[in-house]
Amino acid sequence: MPADSNTAPNPVNASMLWSTMKNRRPLFTIFLVVFFDLLSFGIVIPILPYYSRTFGVSAFALGWLMAAYSLAQFFFAPIWGSLSDRVGRRPVLLATILLGASSMVATALAGSFWVLLFARLLAGAFAGNISTATAYIADITSEENRAKGMGVIGAGFGLGFIFGPALGGVLSTTQHGFALPILVAAGLGFLNFLFAFFVLEEPEKANVPPSRSRFAGMSLALTNPLTALPVGLFFLHTLAFTQLEVAFGFYVLYKFGYEAHGAGWFLAGMGFVSALLQGGLIGRLAKKFGEARLLPFGFLVMSVSLVAAPFAPDAFLFSISLLGIATGMGIVSPCLSSLTSKGAPASERGAVMGVYQSGSSLARVLGPPAAGLLYDKVSPGSPMLVSGALVLVGFLISLSVKEKLA
Repeated sequence: MPADSNTAPNPVNASMLWSTMKNRRPLFTIFLVVFFDLLSFGIVIPILPYYSRTFGVSAFALGWLMAAYSLAQFFFAPIWGSLSDRVGRRPVLLATILLGASSMVATALAGSFWVLLFARLLAGAFAGNISTATAYIADITSEENRAKGMGVIGAGFGLGFIFGPALGGVLSTTQHGFALPILVAAGLGFLNFLFAFFVLEEPEKANVPPSRSRFAGMSLALTNPLTALPVGLFFLHTLAFTQLEVAFGFYVLYKFGYEAHGAGWFLAGMGFVSALLQGGLIGRLAKKFGEARLLPFGFLVMSVSLVAAPFAPDAFLFSISLLGIATGMGIVSPCLSSLTSKGAPASERGAVMGVYQSGSSLARVLGPPAAGLLYDKVSPGSPMLVSGALVLVGFLISLSVKEKLA
C-alpha cells in the first residue's frame, strides 16, 4: 500500500528542521556559557561595596577597586580576541573561564584590601574573554541576524543580573558573611568550565588569510569609521553606566536604607528588563528599523531615566527610572556590538571585538574613581546626573552619524 501522504515525512521540512537546530545549538550553547559567567559575576558586584567596607575603605577606594578589574580587562580583551583569531575561540574561552573561577576563590579568601585588589585584577584579566564570546557570535550568525545574535550576549548579561544579585544578596544575609556568596560564584565558574568543555564547539569561520601583524586588527578598529564610531559610542555608554554602578550600593543605602539584599533586587529588576528586550525583541526591532536608527532612541531613553533617578522621592519611582535605564541599555548594547562586528573583516573579528570591549573597560577604569569622588565631594545623586549628561552626548553623536553607520 502506498504511504499515507498525511504521515509520510517530508524530506525538505526535515532538512530545514535539522539545519535550524544545527544553527541554533551553538548560539544556545554560547548563551549558557555567558549566562553562567555573568551569574557568578552578578553575585559579586552588588555585595562588593559592602565587602570592601569591611576593610574600612571609602567610596573613592571602592572606585579604584572596581577600576582595577576594568584596567586588567582593558589590556587583556584585545589579547584574548586576537589570540582566538589564531588558535580558536574554544580554547581561549575554556582557559579564561577556568582561571576566572580561580580568581573568585582568591577574592573570597582575601584577608586585606590589597589582596582583594590583586584578586580583582586577575578576575578582570580573565573577564576580557567577552571579546572572544562576541566574536564567536559573529562567526555563527549572518549579518541580517547579527543584532539578534548579539542580543544573546545581552540576554546572558541580563539573566545573570536577575539571578546573580538576588542570590548574592540572599547569601550575604547568612551568618557566613560575604565569603560564602563569592565562593558560590567560584563554584558556578568551575561548573561553567565543565559545561563548556563538553558542549562548546569551535565555530566555523570564513576561509580568510591571517593578518600580517597581530596588531593589525586593533589598528583597524580605531581607523575604520564603521568600527571606530561604535567603539567610541560604547565607551561613552559604559562611562555613563559606571557612574550609576559604582554609586548604586551607597546611594540606595543613603536614600532608602537598603543593604545588599535590597540593592540586589533592584539590579535583578534591571536584568529582567534587559534580558526580555535583548533575548527576543531586539532582533525584530533591528530588522524593522536597523541598528543605526535604533541607537539614538536607546540613548535618549537611557539619558532621561538617568537624570530622573536621583529626583525620585521613593523606591517605587526610583525603580521606574531603573527600568528605563535598563531599556535604553538593552537597545544600545546589542546594536553597537552588531555594528562593530559587521564593520570588521572575518580574519580580524576577534581583535576588533577585543578593542571594542577595551573601550568599555577603559571607561570602567576612568568612571569608578570619578563616580566615587562625585559621591563623596558633590552629592549622592551627582554621579547619575553626570551619567545622564554623558548619554545625552551619545544620543547627539548617534543621531548625527546614523546614516553613515546604516
